[in-house]
Amino acid sequence: MLVVVSDTHSRSGHKLTGRTLEAVREADVVVHAGDFNREPVLDAFHEVAGELHGVYGNTDSAAIRDRLPVARTLEYQGRCFAVTHTREGGPTALSLFGRERGADVVLFGHSHRPTLDVSGPVTLLNPGSHAQPRGNRPGHAELEPVPDGLRCRLVTPEGEVFEEHVV
Repeated sequence: MLVVVSDTHSRSGHKLTGRTLEAVREADVVVHAGDFNREPVLDAFHEVAGELHGVYGNTDSAAIRDRLPVARTLEYQGRCFAVTHTREGGPTALSLFGRERGADVVLFGHSHRPTLDVSGPVTLLNPGSHAQPRGNRPGHAELEPVPDGLRCRLVTPEGEVFEEHVV
């Protein structure tokens, strides 16, 4: 399973609870789409995630920016994922970012709004924020292999699936 989180905004710990913490511990791969905030938070994620791929966000400290890229691409179960925190220009810019990298899915954060948009040439996925939802539903994303692709679910820390689609 691939788990995606974003926008932790913490000074000391990962702030993972409930199903979100379980999912990160169980995952083959964890992606954090930026805004850890402070270096101890990045270290806390490394302690609970088996394989962590992160990018830095606009609120991340210089120490995190020294350790992580602003964007990255990774493969999982035959799908290409482009990861960034945000892009000026909204969905169009995110889609272009993904197409430039040959991605099937763009993973991003910043808005704290869980989003699963499969309407364009590239799927856009924002897990929201498990720690600071800012008026949105708190969440993370879980992607699991199924015969026709990857089942993507947006899930609350309490374990409620509130959006699902195969990508």
